[in-house]
Amino acid sequence: MDRCVGAAARLPGSARKDLAIQALGRSKTVSDLAARHGVSRKFIYHQTHKARAALADAFSPAMPDDEVLFELAVTKAWLRQVIVGLTLICRSSYRGVVEFLRDLLGVPVSVGCVHDVLQAAAREAGAVNQGQDLSGIRVGLHDEIFQGATPVLAGVDAASTYCYLLAAEERRDADTWGVHLLDAAQQGLDPDYTIADAGQGLRAGQRTAWGDTPCHGDVFHIQRQCDGLANTLSRLAQGATSQRKTLQAKTGRGGHHGPGDELATQLALARQAETQAHELARDIRTLTQWLRHDVLALAGPDLPTRRELFDFIVAELAAREPGDAQRIRPVRVALQNQRDALLAFAGVLDGKLAAIAQTHAIAEPFVREACVLHRLPSTSSAYWQGWNRLRAAMGGKFHVLFDAVSRAMAQTPRSSSLVENLNSRLRTYFTLRRHLGGAYLDLLRFFLNHRRFLRSRRAERQGKSPRELMTGQGHPHWLTLLGLGPLQPQQA
Repeated sequence: MDRCVGAAARLPGSARKDLAIQALGRSKTVSDLAARHGVSRKFIYHQTHKARAALADAFSPAMPDDEVLFELAVTKAWLRQVIVGLTLICRSSYRGVVEFLRDLLGVPVSVGCVHDVLQAAAREAGAVNQGQDLSGIRVGLHDEIFQGATPVLAGVDAASTYCYLLAAEERRDADTWGVHLLDAAQQGLDPDYTIADAGQGLRAGQRTAWGDTPCHGDVFHIQRQCDGLANTLSRLAQGATSQRKTLQAKTGRGGHHGPGDELATQLALARQAETQAHELARDIRTLTQWLRHDVLALAGPDLPTRRELFDFIVAELAAREPGDAQRIRPVRVALQNQRDALLAFAGVLDGKLAAIAQTHAIAEPFVREACVLHRLPSTSSAYWQGWNRLRAAMGGKFHVLFDAVSRAMAQTPRSSSLVENLNSRLRTYFTLRRHLGGAYLDLLRFFLNHRRFLRSRRAERQGKSPRELMTGQGHPHWLTLLGLGPLQPQQA
């Protein structure tokens, strides 16, 4: 029997097809085919069944376009589901919903009816939002997004992407932030720390509401600011080159000029300016790349080493500040003022790596080496050389160590970029409808928190909603949670 199973597993697809054809044509008996190919009769019958099903499917009559596939019970509750679903899933406008119901279902509704349905859904959504326990959130991400001139205060769980704050306000000062964070605290929100940019109102509001809860710096915003400086100086250097070439062309057309000629003097000055601009742009680009890849990268040295490197970069920026103080000084001052906040993530990671070393009785240098190895792309030879060297040194503990370090790094966020992601998802809704105000934001927050991810780069998120990821518990479909009745067909 084992030999038959092995032979069947080795048969290529073309041979299986030939077996099925011979069995269907009855040119040979099933027993003869099984004996000749060293497989079981059950295997032959299985291939024959697959071939017969394929033939039946190929020669079955085409389904007519007017054939009834299924039937739906069109009730008022179902129409309310359609109105809310079109608005939130399909991002339809009010008049788009009216047109869909009129043209495809023959149901006349008014814009006011659509508005009333959504207002009722928003009230239900607000109640669900307010009743959610937020005690499971360990790291909160805070930022301010804008709809026109209106600031929208946002808070997101770093682990699950659950949005626990989404409020449009006239101001974004400390009092406004403090009130919303106190409200969230009443729902159990008590994170180990938060991550935010350098906004004064945001940080002051958190200190007022939560006292000593740390607020780490957001590396995303400062890196974007540094990249903007480097790109601007590179463009200025290119402009200096273009200006020098223009003057050089004029000199060539005018023939030879003496040392005291005005055009020759301008050309000499342009060459000097070009050289200085390119040197400054090159140096600033190098410093910003060091900051990104050596200091603010998740995989890197310990916190004291990062501080030394950070201070070195700030000092080098200060030394080059006279070259373009108007542009370099704001970046240098921002870095200097935010050093400890920006590097706070490194302290968190150091603590996790030390705990791994203690738990698995591994020397800390090996743990750090496994961390730094993550800086290299897995397709590079240097990565695999480091991998093999560390595995040879660690022996049987290597895979346990590497997996533990990978998990620790994945669970150490450095930026509030998830809020920017939330902003991009909200933008189309903000553009279409502005007249629901705060209630509409409650509805959007509810929808994004309870809609299950169809796809995600992180496999653990696929098929789950942010609420399920945060709580570890399932919940009914979001339309059912809004009190809009069961779905057709029934879904959990």
